[in-house]
Amino acid sequence: MMHAHIHRTMKAAICAVILPLTLLLNACSLGPPAREPVVSYDFGPQRGQVQAVPGTKATLMVPAAVAPSWLDTRGIVYRLVYLDAARPQIYAQSRWVDSPAALFTQRVRSRFAAVIPVVGSGDGARADFTLQIEIEDFSQAFATANRSQAVIRIRVTLINQASRTLHAQRTFSVERSAGPDAEGAARALAQAADAVIESLLEWTMQNLNAG
Repeated sequence: MMHAHIHRTMKAAICAVILPLTLLLNACSLGPPAREPVVSYDFGPQRGQVQAVPGTKATLMVPAAVAPSWLDTRGIVYRLVYLDAARPQIYAQSRWVDSPAALFTQRVRSRFAAVIPVVGSGDGARADFTLQIEIEDFSQAFATANRSQAVIRIRVTLINQASRTLHAQRTFSVERSAGPDAEGAARALAQAADAVIESLLEWTMQNLNAG
């Protein structure tokens, strides 16, 4: 009887130690799962110049591009057009390294600088013309759950600084087929941005030379 009593006492003591540890381990396993790291994208390396563009003696100021509030973010924006085209959404675990407007401005200045002297609005330098850029759309549009397009639309205004008059104005729009995820959106939007910039550069130089 004494041995049985000791055995039961030891068993109870062991259970008293193991049970709390088991509950603690179970509680840990039921906690929130580790979040996936956020992936950041930019436009990638500057692509080779698509076409030769005649130069000009004019100096061009390119202020920072502006965008509506829903695009003034580092988020990668998409729309499920087949469900609700009026609702922009943002990928949770993917983003741009900077806002689309900032990335686009940097790309424009870099490309234009290969052809024409370019200054920014904060450089304190005088320019003959100013190129104002308004980004109206910079998003991924899903026509179906598996088919999407990268969509970029910008409105540009070329101003003669000497006369403070409107020299030319135009809207540019480009679409590119995109994969059905954030990576596909980032790649396609970068390609679309470069395509828009090439068209913008050609248009700008034609207007500067004509003026």
